[in-house]
Amino acid sequence: MVDTNPIRNVSDTALWVATYRAMESERSDALFNDPYARRLGGARGQAIVEALPSGSETSWPLVVRTCVMDDIVQRLVRAGAKTVLNLAAGLDARPYRLNLPADLRWLHVDMPEMVDYFRTGMAGETPKCRLEFIPADLRDADTRRAVFAKAAEEGPVFAITEGLLIYLEASDVAALARDLHDVAHARWWLMDLASPRLLKMLEKRWSPTLKSGNAPFRFGPAEGTAFFANAGWRESEWHPTWTDAMRLNRKPRGANFWNFLLNISPRKHREANLRMSGIALLESN
Repeated sequence: MVDTNPIRNVSDTALWVATYRAMESERSDALFNDPYARRLGGARGQAIVEALPSGSETSWPLVVRTCVMDDIVQRLVRAGAKTVLNLAAGLDARPYRLNLPADLRWLHVDMPEMVDYFRTGMAGETPKCRLEFIPADLRDADTRRAVFAKAAEEGPVFAITEGLLIYLEASDVAALARDLHDVAHARWWLMDLASPRLLKMLEKRWSPTLKSGNAPFRFGPAEGTAFFANAGWRESEWHPTWTDAMRLNRKPRGANFWNFLLNISPRKHREANLRMSGIALLESN
């Protein structure tokens, strides 16, 4: 049987997410504008959306993630971040599309082939800040620590792992957390985080396609952001995806019914539901 799955590896998920950003940018009521997303996502990105069950209808959590992270990035830069360490940066065009100070140092780190693809796609475009491309396989500890030491040369450092952790094993996430704290000396760390319950839900919908494309979901700690405490991190902010989806009016089908059930549920159950998926901002101790 011929394999028709357009996802070949984890890096291809960046094309998928870029296509969702393009779909949002093309709406008349768009929450953000990424004029490069359609070009970067390309035909394969569109094919991935079409291959996933209800792919075009399930853009909302990734659109919400982009919007919330955009706001936090700009806020932390105003608060004093001098180096942004963007890990597994994929096709993130924030250095080009956000209003950032010219002296901000932005390190775009990803696998060499992904960095090459992004640079080719953005040829001729001018970033708003000091953008540096770092091709690196962060799975190699020595390589990772060398990149993080370079980031630490100009602080305060603000790390971003958007759409990365869910594809890693817990041991790899723990090592990353330690090195961000001890080697990069990052002051802030922005991430999206899933729960075990969400992973089980995604297992039924998306995971078969992602697994066959060598991009299974793996990381969703039961203890939430407390997972990172031993590495020197504490939760500063938690932005539930569901709450922000309601605020931004990017709701899934049946949202009103689920909201009704959420509102009548016991407080403990409601709080657990709002920790299923969200954006976490951690600060170093």
